Amino acid sequence: MPEFLKSKAGRQLVVLVSGSSLLWIIGFFWHRNIFSGLRALGDNATDVLFLSFTIVGGASFIYSCLRILDLRKEMLRQEERGKRAHWIATHDHLTRLPNRYAFEKFEIVKAVNAEEDDQEPTATIFSIDLDGFKKVNDLVGHQGGDKLLQEVSKRLSALADESSVFRLGGDEFIVVTRGLTCEKDEKFAKLLIHAISHPIQVGAISCQVGASVGYARWPQQGDLLQEVCHRSDIALYEAKSVGTNIALRFSEDMQLKVTARAKLEGELRQAVTECRIKPYYQPLIDLRSGQVCGFEALARWIADDGTSISPALFIPIAEETGLMTPLFQQLLHAACNDAKSWPQHISLSFNVSAIQMDDRLLASRILKILEDTGLPSSRLEVEITENALIRDPELAASIIDDLHSAGIQIALDDFGTGYSSLAQLARYQFDKIKIDKSFVRSARDHDDRHEKIVQALLIMSRGLDVKTTVEGIEEHGQLMYFLREGCDIGQGYLFGKAMPFPETMPYIRDREELSRKTA
Repeated sequence: MPEFLKSKAGRQLVVLVSGSSLLWIIGFFWHRNIFSGLRALGDNATDVLFLSFTIVGGASFIYSCLRILDLRKEMLRQEERGKRAHWIATHDHLTRLPNRYAFEKFEIVKAVNAEEDDQEPTATIFSIDLDGFKKVNDLVGHQGGDKLLQEVSKRLSALADESSVFRLGGDEFIVVTRGLTCEKDEKFAKLLIHAISHPIQVGAISCQVGASVGYARWPQQGDLLQEVCHRSDIALYEAKSVGTNIALRFSEDMQLKVTARAKLEGELRQAVTECRIKPYYQPLIDLRSGQVCGFEALARWIADDGTSISPALFIPIAEETGLMTPLFQQLLHAACNDAKSWPQHISLSFNVSAIQMDDRLLASRILKILEDTGLPSSRLEVEITENALIRDPELAASIIDDLHSAGIQIALDDFGTGYSSLAQLARYQFDKIKIDKSFVRSARDHDDRHEKIVQALLIMSRGLDVKTTVEGIEEHGQLMYFLREGCDIGQGYLFGKAMPFPETMPYIRDREELSRKTA
């Protein structure tokens, strides 16, 4: 009751009751004058009773009218709040575009109207993903990244009906168009890329991002919105794998490719769970002595039917699906156990992928495996590509320092193919650089420009007191060239392909025997 009296309705009731009581008291004393005309109809009690009913009825009517007005105002407020809540639920607060929830409720059949000439209604769904947005976001900060997304949203809305442009989250957008022919679909996709890739001014910085676009048509490629959207996403994924600023229309070949990849992903998960991916070992040869100085561990997966699945296929899938860390730990553990059987002077070289350099626990994981297997840290060499260093330079430096402190050797892999090679050598401490195989092919082709680059790299490495390994040696002419140039270590099919562990010990003995005969 006290809560009701504090409300607006309660206050109105108190005022009306008080006013009615006051009117009743006044009427009681003046009822003779008020009802003088009704004297003949009854006594004094009738006058009072009639007066009471009149006042109560009038007060009730006034109170009802006030409550009706208040209820109407409340209904309007609730309706406005409902509209606002619905807008918030169905729109992105940053770009003010319809969001993923709105897209899921989007009824494509109602949105597409047939032309007056009775043509069959059609629609095209364009899935858009910005290329290079993360780099721009890192450059201008999150507020700058938000401004960039707002500008991209304005440009997309200028090309299509704003109600048909959706931001799904992050840097992903969807545009729905109506009534375009296949030829116009292609032109519109290119127009989207052109509009997005045009420079955007964020404060004092001119930023530029690209766009990958995949698109599919309704109803030719699906009766339901979700089906067509799924196919446009498949085309987008294919476009991103091709390069930057690429637009592709969905085709059934793409679906087959995605199905095959999903099947491979399932088999990979099972293979990792069952530890069926094994390390194979490719020899590293000391070019001065001709003896084995180490083995590089390479992942090999033999399927149930006996076919070999290329690491170029399953390693990217492992990185994308979060399987890289357990796979890395399995392979490194097995390789360290195998390496203990080799002579003490033979080291184990192991690759670390770029995505693993984002793992702050990488150094501790490696050290834990060395502790568990008993392999001395001085016999392990970790290979890191240049591309892995630019993802988070500070974290990369911390990981390399931790590994160095533990006595682990660090090699810069694929030297000359990444970004700012000289800057990497200056910033990080490496024990070895591995010259990419592309420079080895130039020795065979007698490419003077590449030969001079190789000579400069070898001179620089000697000046830094860093050993060099040349990958991809396949011919004796290449071997003689790098021997003459003073390279330290060679690797390639000329010395041997990657082999299972049982074949490594006979290989070591054969190389030692060959070295004695040629000494």
